[in-house]
Amino acid sequence: MNPILIDQTTFQRYEDISVNIKPERLKVFVNKAQDLDLKPFLGYALYYDFIKHFNDDGTIKDDAPQAYKDLLNGSEYLDKHGHIVLYEGLIPTLLYFAFSRFIEADAIRYTSSGPVIKTLDNSQSSMPQYIAKLVQQQRSVANAHANEVEKFLWDHRADFPLWRFSSKNKNARQPGPRIRGVDKTNFNYPGGSYNQTTYLPLTEL
Repeated sequence: MNPILIDQTTFQRYEDISVNIKPERLKVFVNKAQDLDLKPFLGYALYYDFIKHFNDDGTIKDDAPQAYKDLLNGSEYLDKHGHIVLYEGLIPTLLYFAFSRFIEADAIRYTSSGPVIKTLDNSQSSMPQYIAKLVQQQRSVANAHANEVEKFLWDHRADFPLWRFSSKNKNARQPGPRIRGVDKTNFNYPGGSYNQTTYLPLTEL
């Protein structure tokens, strides 16, 4: 199993989450975010090389390349225009991707009789529309931080030869539904005898 890069203590530095949340439950969503968000974002080659420089407890190894340490923890540097850049590191990106997945899944619990909305004696469950909006907000925060990571990688291309920018992956991680294409085959036209040329001119409608 891959090392888990952030824990409950890390979450509490960014968000006011309940101390009653089991650390093991958070780890499930961090692991999902690493596999489903961080891996395609960094690209498989860079991700696998990056992750092998971590100890089993999720801390980066002392002998890891300095570029990987800066990618994870952040750094201050001058960009090509001579401007000072305060890069926060990879942690906020991963954290908010994991947080969005946690919020989405934590609203629903699976029981022997099927999925149910979680409720407590002294609290009221959130409406599904609110949950969806909150998830989208957290993914937007994650994407904003991801853009900073992307800039860091562009500014340090020589230090990350395994990184390959992918516009497809960038579009895929944006929040909200997206139309990826329109199928124009005959299968999708209504009726087997449909003919695109058999229409009335606008002047005859």
